[in-house]
Amino acid sequence: MASANKSVKAVKRHPALDAIRKSGASKVKVAVSDIDGILRGKYLHPAKFEGAADGGFGFCSVVMGWDAHDQCYDNTTVTGWQHGYPDTLARIDLDTARRVPWDNNVPFFLGEFVNDDGTPFAVCPRQTLKRVLKRAEKMGFVAMTGMEFEWFNFRETPQSWTAKQGVNPQPLTPGMFGYSLLRMADEGDFFNALMDDMAAFDVPIEGLHTETGPGVYEAAIGFSEALAQADRAILFKAGAREIGKRFGIMPSFMAKWNQALPGCSGHIHQSLVKLGDEGKTNLFYDAKSPRKMSKLFESYLAGQVNCLMEFGPMFWPTINSYKRLVDGFWAPVKPTWGMDNRTASFRVIAGSPKATRLETRCPGADVNPYLAMAAVIAAGLDGIERGLKLTAPPITGSNQGSEHIPRAPRTLIETTRNFQQSKIARDWLGDAFVDHFAATREWEWRQWLDGVTDWELKRYLEII
Repeated sequence: MASANKSVKAVKRHPALDAIRKSGASKVKVAVSDIDGILRGKYLHPAKFEGAADGGFGFCSVVMGWDAHDQCYDNTTVTGWQHGYPDTLARIDLDTARRVPWDNNVPFFLGEFVNDDGTPFAVCPRQTLKRVLKRAEKMGFVAMTGMEFEWFNFRETPQSWTAKQGVNPQPLTPGMFGYSLLRMADEGDFFNALMDDMAAFDVPIEGLHTETGPGVYEAAIGFSEALAQADRAILFKAGAREIGKRFGIMPSFMAKWNQALPGCSGHIHQSLVKLGDEGKTNLFYDAKSPRKMSKLFESYLAGQVNCLMEFGPMFWPTINSYKRLVDGFWAPVKPTWGMDNRTASFRVIAGSPKATRLETRCPGADVNPYLAMAAVIAAGLDGIERGLKLTAPPITGSNQGSEHIPRAPRTLIETTRNFQQSKIARDWLGDAFVDHFAATREWEWRQWLDGVTDWELKRYLEII
């Protein structure tokens, strides 16, 4: 009882609560991530929020039991109709405090799901990442990460897009202009709002530029500890969409919207530092190594090379994800690595003690950041735990040396089956999460099987 009272007192003393009290805010916005990486949230009255900050608040468990379009899964057991979709306890993380500059500076907090006894809710994405990070700490490591997103922007609103019945979105700008100052100027207000508003939202953008494709941007989010980075990443995706509404712009993080155009990536940069070292020593760097890679780095990389395919649906979570995995485009399709080689799945960036890191390039922009980050870190740490050696040679040029390496599956159901059978995934993520996430991907696959597409109409309607 004493420890519980101490915890409550600590919450009441938290600076975030003091700031809300002093500001006189009339409401607080809170949100949690669903399985697909969509933020689900609400406004709370300040008095309600204070109570929630002490002991959590009830949040309908349906947010873990339905898909991106609010259709309830028929094949899950953790949550579902059989349980009546009761409230699950959502715990607010007061350390995620920030204000939303485009929403009258309303205070904002992220949360996560817990069981009634305070233990982690097994299928909560944020808790899944924390499970991996806790194991990293037991190994003596802190994972540092940075995410990059590419995404298309369209001159659309929800109403105009509905009126078009999901066909022919209008790209924000024409042509294929990567790193174009001219195209940045074409939408200067939106471009500057992304940089400035995100910074004010505590989602610092290290770099923002146009990418190759009509209306494509790319943003690199400031490097940080992994949990804070995943928070920033999911908030970036949600925030970009909300900022876009001010300008009549619809950002899309879909992996590939047009067969003729490049897809959109969600690259993850990673390094490890020693626990308690305050990030001073990058454990991936070794000045004595010809490649400047430590043995620890090599084992971490070997872990990712070894089990990339076993975590597939956490990198490629939708039907559309696999349209991006096309030979000859920028998206890597094999578990390859190379030295500063952007055609490899794992790009080793080695040089200075500060900059040496791994860039995992296979995830798409459609990932749930919590789950993609959990997957890459778990795979790398598994390599360290097992002392794996980096036996595969690096590829060179445009995939030279990868001729005999099997490529990634082309369908969600294939990677889902591999994931469900993976002992490594179950070890690091837990049986409950693996079974639940696999069931949600199997559901997504069945929705696709039942769908009739415009491709089929164009191909068969007249002549078959």
